[in-house]
Amino acid sequence: MDLYYSPIVSDDGEPIGTLCIVHETTARVLTESALARSEERLSMAVSGTNLVGTWDWDVLNNRVTSDARFAELYGIDPEQAALGLPIEEFFKGIHPDDVERVGREIEKVLTDGSPFHSEYRVVTESGVVWVLASGRPRLNEQGQAVRFPGVSVNITEQKQVSEALSASELRFRTLADTMPQMVWSTLPDGFHDYYNARWYEFTGVPEGTTDGEGWNDVFHPEDQARAWATWRHSLETGEPYQIEYRLRHHSGQYRWTLGRALPIRDGQGQILRWIGTCTDIHESRHAADERELVAQELSHRIKNIFAVLTGIISLSARNHPEAKPFADQLRQRVFALGEAHDFVRPHSHLSSSRDGQGMLSALVDRLMRAYRQEDEQRVVFAGDDIAIDDATATPLALLFHELATNAAKYGALSSDDGKVVITGSETEDEYSLTWRETDGPVTVEPEKLSGFGTRLVQMSVEGQMRGKVERHWLPEGLVVEVTLPKDALSRSSRLRSAPDA
Repeated sequence: MDLYYSPIVSDDGEPIGTLCIVHETTARVLTESALARSEERLSMAVSGTNLVGTWDWDVLNNRVTSDARFAELYGIDPEQAALGLPIEEFFKGIHPDDVERVGREIEKVLTDGSPFHSEYRVVTESGVVWVLASGRPRLNEQGQAVRFPGVSVNITEQKQVSEALSASELRFRTLADTMPQMVWSTLPDGFHDYYNARWYEFTGVPEGTTDGEGWNDVFHPEDQARAWATWRHSLETGEPYQIEYRLRHHSGQYRWTLGRALPIRDGQGQILRWIGTCTDIHESRHAADERELVAQELSHRIKNIFAVLTGIISLSARNHPEAKPFADQLRQRVFALGEAHDFVRPHSHLSSSRDGQGMLSALVDRLMRAYRQEDEQRVVFAGDDIAIDDATATPLALLFHELATNAAKYGALSSDDGKVVITGSETEDEYSLTWRETDGPVTVEPEKLSGFGTRLVQMSVEGQMRGKVERHWLPEGLVVEVTLPKDALSRSSRLRSAPDA
């Protein structure tokens, strides 16, 4: 409480007593204490955030009061700012390029009483600070602005991030627009929200009309369902997207296009976006079709040559009975070459692949069908399988044909219970094949290996494939071991083993 003392005097001026006035101040003290604590909490909150500070503008008297942080940002003495200064003093701290715009924005809200939000730069001794100022004028009964309080927030960091993002996006768009491919991008759920200029040049559609799911409308009707299914599969699994389809050109022609897309993931593996391209492959696709027609014609002619060759062999042996065994063997070898040719030709309906390559086990199965007994496989492939190509299939076919022919005459395949197991074994640089005969007659090593079949095997393995052959005549059956360099088996192996340019 407050105590006030005053003397009591007589008419003669003599003190006759003391007057004491007691004033209750509990409410005021509590209010002042609460206000101090509130200001302290506000100061601590401001210091821990990007909040620059607060201001209150007495519009009628043009006096702006602010807290210390707000004043310091504008280069104003905090004590003077606490007493109040004209708003023009604060405008001196705003970047010259922003002053006029901010002034117009303030005039507008003073007129209509709408909320005020403005981003501008403040020039300080340490550099430029981006500020977001927010407030709302208070109007009197006549609609005149009398007060204008507000707060300011430092948004420099956000602006820098935004500008860096905008620059990055500009670089991406510039790069995408200079690429020959059509480039597109989607949200994680597959919603298309970006296409480069090349897309619109190619399709001729108005910009934005293929956003979302509109892209499917410019696909050939026969390809739309397949494209949708492939795209949905990628969205559901996160697997890369790749498909060939016909895309409508601005001329009205449907052109073959290769579509590809990959997911962009964050550090936790979550998909952020999909980035894709469309490449016009119309000419190369037609060129491939033409090459296929030529390959089919050449293959047909080669098969005719095999047939003519077989006929010549039969005709030549007709009047020479003593040559019939040799002619039969020669025809079988020509047949094996034909089987190998059919196996690796991409146009053949019996081919194992579309790129001129297949698996060794499939070639063995093809060549050994003649030695089956009903549903029983007498020649079995086991172990490591490996890809072979058209250059390798021919010598391998001759190798297996010679081994099977000899087994049918003298070895395991000459017996009803005999079997052959072909085992593949792969190492880093080599591929080994073991031909093992069992349950056949007892084999005896010949005194001399000089037949044409033996020489053919040597030429096929050692001459054409740079490998080696070893034979072992064991009591239980013949064992032939063939070792080949892996880079001799398929073009993919040769490419992997080729030295870097």
